[in-house]
Parts: sequence; C-alpha cells; structure tokens
Amino acid sequence: MEKIEGKATRLMQMEQLLLAHPEGLARAEIARRLSVHRSTVGRYVEELDQLGVPLWENGRQIGILRDAYQVKVRMTVHEALAVHLASRLLATRMDKQNPHAASALRKLGKALERLAPLISHHLLLSAEVVEDQAKRQDPVFMDVLETLTRSWSNGRKVRVWHWHEETGRVFEYTLSPYFIEPYAIGRTAHVIGLREPPGAVRTLKVERIRRAELTHQQYTIPENFDPRRLLADAWGIWYTDEEPVEVVLRFHPRVAHRVRETQWHPSETLEEQPDGSLLWRAKVAEPQEMLPWIRGWGADVEVLEPEELREWMMGEAKLLAETYGWKVSEEAPGATSVVDDFFGG
Repeated sequence: MEKIEGKATRLMQMEQLLLAHPEGLARAEIARRLSVHRSTVGRYVEELDQLGVPLWENGRQIGILRDAYQVKVRMTVHEALAVHLASRLLATRMDKQNPHAASALRKLGKALERLAPLISHHLLLSAEVVEDQAKRQDPVFMDVLETLTRSWSNGRKVRVWHWHEETGRVFEYTLSPYFIEPYAIGRTAHVIGLREPPGAVRTLKVERIRRAELTHQQYTIPENFDPRRLLADAWGIWYTDEEPVEVVLRFHPRVAHRVRETQWHPSETLEEQPDGSLLWRAKVAEPQEMLPWIRGWGADVEVLEPEELREWMMGEAKLLAETYGWKVSEEAPGATSVVDDFFGG
C-alpha cells in the first residue's frame, strides 16, 4: 500500500514534470522518472484529474492542457491592491472586452472577500467594467491575442497575417514572440519578437494582425533580449537603434507644479526658471511619439528642441488657428504673435 505522504509527493512531482514538458511524456518515461510502475501512472492521471489538473492524452503521451491549467498564486493585500490599480488602467485604457482579465479579477475579488471585503468589492466592479457590453467585442483580436499567448508560453513560432497601414496590404510572416506590451496612448497592445522575413526584431500592433496560427516550430528567446533595455528610451512603444534625441520643453508657470508631480520619462531632468516656468529635458528614442502628450498641454508648453519637433508643432498651431477662423501670417514673428493671442499666451 502506497503511503499517503509519498503518493502526494509523487503526484506533485508528476504535475511539475508535465509542466516542464509541454510536448508531453510517454507513460513509460513518467514511470521511470517517478520510480513507479506504469499502471501506477494510470492511477495518478485519474487522481490529478480529480484534483483539477487538466490533462490531455494522445496515444501513449500525456501532457497538461496549458490553456486550462490554473496557476496558484498567494499574495498580500498590498499586492492585491497593486493588481487592482493595474486592472483599473486596463479597464479605462483598453476599448475591447477581455474576458480573461475579467475572470482573473473576479477570482481575485472572491479570494479577498473575507480578508479585505472593500477591496474585494471594487475588484469585482472592475471585472464588470472590463467585460462591459458597451466595449467593442472583437473575436478576431481575442483569437489573435490568445494564439500569441500560447506561442509565447510554449516557445512555438506563430504564423501571422499583418495588415500594413501604409500599403493597405496584408503580409504573412513567421513570428517568434519575445514580449507583449500594452500601449496606453493608443489603447492598443503590441507584440515584440523575431519576424521572418526579414529575420530581425520587429514590433507588430496586435489589432492589425488579421489571423494567427500556431506552428510546431520551437524557438528560444535570446539571453541578451531585455525589454527594459529595448524600451528604456522609448516614450511608449517606439524604439530605434539610433542614439536617442534630446527633447527640451518649456512649461508655463501655471502648470509647472503638475509637471513636477510626475516622472514622465526615466531620463528627464527639470530646471526651474526665474519667471517660474520649467525647462523639461529628456532623451527620447522617437520624439514624434510624444506629440499626443505635448498637444495635451496646449499653449502651456513650448517645444524648444529638436528643431523638427518644434516646426511640426508650429505647423499644427497654425492649422489649428486657421481651423477656428484666425488668419496666421506667414512671417514668423507675426505668426507667433497671432497664435500666442489665440491660445491666450
């Protein structure tokens, strides 16, 4: 008769063994590694199933259904609050339903009912927001995201059909996902990985992938790949192999305190000016990506450097003034004066 303690240990060992082998293992191999008879492996399969471990069998191979496998996580109430804050960002910055996010929040909320009922209540409310019927239901997006998740999880390449904005065409690639990154500015998600062709690391917007199919080709993420380093100079998701560009902005005294309250970029430095204004400097990979943020400050910010970014904003200011019926002189001093008057500068 098998001792209860030994049996429980071997059941745990079998579960961990199958997790380490996504392709599955033969019963004979499992028996050898656990030092038990093959018939015992059959009993273990039944008992793991009763314990809620989802298994698949294909002939003599046994494996874990990774999509259905539930990861057990223990966390403090402070860690749960961090998840709540992240969930609120997800709920308010993504415009598509995500049933997996809603399910995860609901499980966490239920788990906290006795420990922290108020936090539990609001986690459940966040789940309602994430799966709000008012959000766009996009089955193609969810299917693509789930396929990319399986690819990343199992280390298997994926075939993707990606729509290219500039040409309006759909191109087929083989992709090895290295990282999936949300993008608050565009309320989108991006996958970073090795794209073939051209055999180089590229970023694809998930919403532009029309179809994704998992392949049986394995891949490994290079040891030197670090998304933190890759995106260190990015304002959001855009990165480059070139040296980052120094951006210098001057903020009006009336918003200087708001700028100081937040660190907008890891490389930023602040310089107080005698008139109360604030000079903000940072080295950014692609300054054009900052445009939505700069526009949001209106006339309370002036782009000083780089010159290309300043000229872009001057052109936008001119078009904006003309949109509202103001005639802007082509001469720089006059244009600046009229635009300043228009914006209340």
